[in-house]
Amino acid sequence: MVATSHEHVSAVLRDARFGHGAAPGEPGGPQVSFLRLDPPDHTRLRALVSRAFTPRMVERLRPRIEAITAELIGAMGEEADLVAEFAYPLPVMVITEMLGVPPEDHERFRGWSEALARGLDPLLPSGQAGTSQRAGLEFRAYFRELLAERRKRPGEDLLSALGQVEELTEAELLATCVLLLVAGHETTVNLIANGVLHLARHGLLHLASEDPRPVVEEVLRYDPPVQLTARTALRDAELGGLPLPAGTPVLALVGSANRDPAAFPDPDRFDPRRFDPRRFTSDRGDPGRHLAFGLGIHFCLGATLARMEGEIALRALAKAAPGLKLAEEAPPYKENVVLRGLAGLPVRLSA
Repeated sequence: MVATSHEHVSAVLRDARFGHGAAPGEPGGPQVSFLRLDPPDHTRLRALVSRAFTPRMVERLRPRIEAITAELIGAMGEEADLVAEFAYPLPVMVITEMLGVPPEDHERFRGWSEALARGLDPLLPSGQAGTSQRAGLEFRAYFRELLAERRKRPGEDLLSALGQVEELTEAELLATCVLLLVAGHETTVNLIANGVLHLARHGLLHLASEDPRPVVEEVLRYDPPVQLTARTALRDAELGGLPLPAGTPVLALVGSANRDPAAFPDPDRFDPRRFDPRRFTSDRGDPGRHLAFGLGIHFCLGATLARMEGEIALRALAKAAPGLKLAEEAPPYKENVVLRGLAGLPVRLSA
C-alpha cells in the first residue's frame, strides 16, 4: 500500500495501528534504534534521550551555532561548493560537539554518515550494503571506546550524560548515537543546501535575511530532506476505505503529501510567504501543516534543533552574500530515494 495524499500520510503517521513492528534487537545482530521501535520500547528510550532536545536545551546551542556559521562563511572564497564548505560541516560540527567527539575525529564521521545514510535506501544495490554495514560496525566500535572514556571522566557533553543513565544498555546507547549522527546530520545538510538552491533559483534569498522562519518551513514543505517512510499495519486497519490486513506494509510518501493541492494551494510553487510568521510561537510547535518532521509518537526529536540550524545558516548566508548566484542551474543529487540531498552546490558568492 502506498499513501500519497496529505490526509492518508498523516493518518499513517498518527494512527497507532501502523508501526514498525521491529524487535529491539536480533540475536547476534545490532540493537535497533528507537526510531524503528513501537511502544513500550520506543516510549522508554525516546523519553531518556529527549531530555537533551527540549527547546530550552537547544536554545543554549544558539551562540555556538552562530559562531560556527560565521566561521564557515568567512572561510569561503568568491566561488564555493555550498555543500562541502557550508551545509555539510555546520551540522556535523554541531552534532559531534553535542556528543563530545574530539575535533580531530570530526572528519572520520563524514564517511560513516554517508555510508549509513546510503544504507537507508531500499534501492541500495546489494554490492553496497556491505559498506553501510561496515560503517555501522566501525561507528559503534568508535563510540564504545569513547563511551568507556566518558564514563571514567564525564564531561558536559550528551554522551557523558547518556552514559550515566542506568536504564540505557550499552547496545541501546550505541544505537542511539548512530541515529543521532544520521538523523541529526544528513537531514540538516539537505535542509540547508536545498534551501540555498531554491532561494537562489527563485531570487528570494533576501527573504531569509528578513525572517528565516517561514523560509525554513517552506523549504521543508517544498523539498523535504526525508521523502518517504515505511510503516506496517500492526493489526487490521483501513486507509482511504481500503482494508489493510495486519502485516500489510505501507509506504508513506512525505514528499507527495507536502505537494498535495488539498492541503497547499498551488503546491508546486516555492513561496515562503505562504507561512504566516505570526503563527510562530515560542514553543516552536509545528507552525505549518507540512509533514517533513512526521507526526505522532515518531515526530522528529531534533525538529527544534534542525529549524534553528536552518534559520541561522540561511539568514547568515543571505546577509553575508546577498548577491549569491548558482554556478550550475541543475546541480547533481545524491543517489538516495529516502534522503533527498544535493551531492554538491557550486555557487558564486559575489554578484
